[in-house]
Amino acid sequence: MHICSTDIDNLDKLTRVNLINSLSGFKSANLIGTADKRGQENLSIVSSVFHIGANPPLIGMIIRPHSVPRHTLENIIETGVYTINHVHNEIIEQAHQTSARYDKHISEFDAVGLQAQYKGSCKAPFVLQSKLKIAVKLMSTQTIELNQTELVIGQITDIYLEDDLAYCDDGFVDLERLNTVTLSGLDRYHSTSALARLSYAKCDKPLSHVAVSPKLKAQKEP
Repeated sequence: MHICSTDIDNLDKLTRVNLINSLSGFKSANLIGTADKRGQENLSIVSSVFHIGANPPLIGMIIRPHSVPRHTLENIIETGVYTINHVHNEIIEQAHQTSARYDKHISEFDAVGLQAQYKGSCKAPFVLQSKLKIAVKLMSTQTIELNQTELVIGQITDIYLEDDLAYCDDGFVDLERLNTVTLSGLDRYHSTSALARLSYAKCDKPLSHVAVSPKLKAQKEP
């Protein structure tokens, strides 16, 4: 099969959206927790979260054009903080339901049956049921001129892991242990199966397999 640019242009909107969203491969599934200054909570699933850099620890995401109310984006800009919460296999349907267009006065937490949780000094709500939670401080928002989508860049301030054994001795996080799921397209969710973890690639050294080893302190009995 060959699909050329003319074919893409002639597709109906939904077919084109499904096609193009599938092409980038498997994506992360995260719930973005926010609240406005009055405490009205919002929760939205986002599949565009991505790593930007480790020092400082920056993470980015893309939000659709702000041509209509975007409660997540508006709350982030208003308060400067938000949370990123991994979706796992037990909360897929609740997470997906947050993509519905609820009115601003309705909390998606209440609407879909998830529970808001506040931790530390973060003013934005976490998802209690999530097994990996990240607190983020807004650093930058930029409008992408090509399609008017919004690039949101934040700095990670706090990380909460439900299972200590998912944190490995070299800092690697074993997402499979947390049952974190992934997305393809807009609506298909997948579990994962690890194939290999490989050593840092060098020109003069063959690759080797790296063991996934939990931190020793996490292996101790309480």
